[in-house]
Amino acid sequence: MPRPLPDGIVPEEQVARTENLWLIVMGGMLVAMMTVVVVTGVTNALHPPSNVETVDPTTLHLGGEFAESNLGTAAEPDGSVTVRLIAQQYAFVPDCARVPVDTPVKFRITSTDVIHGFLLPATNVNTMVMPGFIAEVRTRFSRPGVYNMPCHEFCGDGHHGMWARVNVLPKEQFPQLGALERTSCAKQ
Repeated sequence: MPRPLPDGIVPEEQVARTENLWLIVMGGMLVAMMTVVVVTGVTNALHPPSNVETVDPTTLHLGGEFAESNLGTAAEPDGSVTVRLIAQQYAFVPDCARVPVDTPVKFRITSTDVIHGFLLPATNVNTMVMPGFIAEVRTRFSRPGVYNMPCHEFCGDGHHGMWARVNVLPKEQFPQLGALERTSCAKQ
């Protein structure tokens, strides 16, 4: 017959049972959480969320939408404007784009090397640019001016110098620009 213990002291067998029960509960929770992490990681790798357009970062410069001749600002038949950019360490190519004021603007961006960020302060434009995927954001500029575009995802030692610009022009000036003038903010 077990001997009674003084008040407040729990028998060793009960302590061991309770600790084993908690060990099993915590192990089960750990297995459940790891399962969730692995399953979501695998399924998102197969089917990434949001705008899923892929591109081969090793050959995008050879042809298609992101060939050098297609980069920069292009006027669309519906009156909107599309700006195609490539982010690479440590620059956006082209480093400047001219767009008209009060016009729908679509930015299509991809990366050749690492994850970059694309941000236009004072607008709704803010996205991550990942190699192998095309990021697309849409906006409209309500007033002319120069908008600086910093890379806001750390991309290496030269990250702090990775800037580009969007030069928003009055609507009547934009049609007068040639294709090369739309991708350069140098004084003409």
